[in-house]
Amino acid sequence: MDWSESFGYFGITESPFYQHKNGIAFLLSATIVWSVITVIFTLPLSLHTKNIFTLISTGLIFPTAILLSKIIKADWKNDDNPLNILGIHLNIAQLLYFPIIFWAFIQSPADMIIFFAIITGAHFFPYGWFYRAPAYYIMAPFISITMMLVGWTLAPTTLWWVPIVMVISLVILIFWLYGDYKRKCTSPEKQ
Repeated sequence: MDWSESFGYFGITESPFYQHKNGIAFLLSATIVWSVITVIFTLPLSLHTKNIFTLISTGLIFPTAILLSKIIKADWKNDDNPLNILGIHLNIAQLLYFPIIFWAFIQSPADMIIFFAIITGAHFFPYGWFYRAPAYYIMAPFISITMMLVGWTLAPTTLWWVPIVMVISLVILIFWLYGDYKRKCTSPEKQ
């Protein structure tokens, strides 16, 4: 039995990677938001203000992802797909880590952006299974570990390196996932 049958799918066009294009719209949105965060961290503002603007900017991810889904013709949600609710739960699960970010905001403001980047990277891991895309399995720990290592080496005045490294990592992930998506679409029998 092939993997799509085990999820109740009967064709490639019903699978999550095809309909949602491996989640690329959300990653494009995240890349835009992390680019905004990079700009925020280059501005001559207090760290407290930078952290507040960072938290506010995360509110742009979902509406931007919806818009980008329309532009790239990806279905961000499919009510007919039984795994749709799982995809939503995987996204919401990241919110459960926000108390760590809030703790850092209050107790260790210079580390907040680092914690946020580590959590963002780590939350990609289950999408490897959801989209059957190995790039998520590889990039999730890569991003988390890279963010930790970058964070250890930075002074508070150079924290802008964290979001810029995140942007670079997201761009790599997007290109990798796009290649994976194109490969799956051109040779579905290999799935």
